[in-house]
Amino acid sequence: MSDSGSPRVTRLLPDGVHQAAKPGTAVVRLETTHDRRGVLDGAWWPRSRDIAAELPALIAALAEHLGPVTRVGLDVGAWEGLPTRLVIDDRVVHIDSFQVGDDTVLITRGEQDLFSLLVVPPHATPDAARAAMAEAVRAGNVAQAEQILIDTGTDRAAPEM
Repeated sequence: MSDSGSPRVTRLLPDGVHQAAKPGTAVVRLETTHDRRGVLDGAWWPRSRDIAAELPALIAALAEHLGPVTRVGLDVGAWEGLPTRLVIDDRVVHIDSFQVGDDTVLITRGEQDLFSLLVVPPHATPDAARAAMAEAVRAGNVAQAEQILIDTGTDRAAPEM
């Protein structure tokens, strides 16, 4: 039996962020300690599956907080026309592609720093995308990206027309 006087736990982002989250948004939680208990460091909601069109804005946003990004790992089946590298802000960013079937993008800064972001499918509804992004950055989250998308009603495949 639950105590009706206890505060209700919400998984939504704070109101200001919740309203601003739209396709093209990146929500990133940067850990300040070496104890990284969560599976994901953040989430990204691209507008399309065209990586050449989508990745520069993400890299530019991350570079502001992380410094230069050197490498990006992506699922080859989730993106259209993956190059092996892109030049973003006069820097070469290497693109690694794997057939892993997951819903993440891996960001490498320097030689060893690795950040894992949930990729919310471009076709996601705003409510499902916001819920998925909030869960991805929730402190202590241990759910894998695929499970977060399932739990929030966002599946990987685009809806059939």
